[in-house]
Amino acid sequence: MSLQFETYPVPDNESQRHAALNTFAILDSAPEMDFDALTRVAAHALHVPIAVVGLLDADRLWIKSHFGLDVPQLDRRIAFCAHAVMKPDEILVVENLMEDARFKGYPLVADAPRLRFYAGAPLVDANKNVIGTLAIVDTIPRKFDEEHRRILKDLALLVMVVLDHHRLAAALASRARTDYLTNLLNRGAFESALHAQIAHAGRSGEIFSVLYMDLDGFKQANDRFGHATGDAVLREVARRLDHVKRDEDILARLGGDEFGMLVRGDMQSARKLADRIEKSMQTAISISCDRQACIGISVGIGEYVAGESQDALLARADQDLYQNKRAHRPATLPCDTGEFI
Repeated sequence: MSLQFETYPVPDNESQRHAALNTFAILDSAPEMDFDALTRVAAHALHVPIAVVGLLDADRLWIKSHFGLDVPQLDRRIAFCAHAVMKPDEILVVENLMEDARFKGYPLVADAPRLRFYAGAPLVDANKNVIGTLAIVDTIPRKFDEEHRRILKDLALLVMVVLDHHRLAAALASRARTDYLTNLLNRGAFESALHAQIAHAGRSGEIFSVLYMDLDGFKQANDRFGHATGDAVLREVARRLDHVKRDEDILARLGGDEFGMLVRGDMQSARKLADRIEKSMQTAISISCDRQACIGISVGIGEYVAGESQDALLARADQDLYQNKRAHRPATLPCDTGEFI
């Protein structure tokens, strides 16, 4: 459908508002009982057939929960919520949408279900960013008094409580999946991703490989300069690996100086990536104003074979790593400084 509505109001703090929404890690998530319960309560308490929790993304209103209106999202240009977010402290009430020049041409007003009433309470975070609305809608015009406003505002506060709990739970889950030192995925998250990738490959026939990586010379640097320096080296290695990988590749620190990566594509693609990874370590890592560490990396590759178990795939990647590791002795590390510590 071609939309004739090309503009919509934008808050002065739009970039900050949108960034705040993303901290909740909730867009495109599955339905949840807590939100659905609140939309039901809003509809019943205010005697309307429709209630929604809508979150205003960059160019759409994504509906987290809906009661009485099965619409998963709306273009921002035709979303009432785009107007409701403009005033954080006020509920937007339109008692007759057909009499409001802003909305009478909107598809949901002009066409089925022919909405006629809207009231939206802004969902406001602790920093006064409006991330969406709790809205009630009706197919007939209606009055909306101060008591109704109070109820809707109180329910919007409850929605924010649920959103804050969701954000906390998401943060804790992310922390449980993240390596504390490098901020990469940890071993558990890597193995979960591998399990999912094997299942996907079984359905689609998609080719992928596992890369196992182990640092050459890290123990010497760690022993000579201490664990603080070793941690700095690992963070720099993680940064370089993250820089050379492709967006679709999944990178993790498996523990110690071991890293893993899931790589889509055939063995040739995996080997090209392995070459880039090895080249990324050819520049010495600065560990102080006058000291550098020459850290190499060995890469083992295991290409998934249909029907293969996860353990068998990892064992083949580990065996390839072991063979390549034997060829990467300190004396042959390709470090620009010409020295190895």
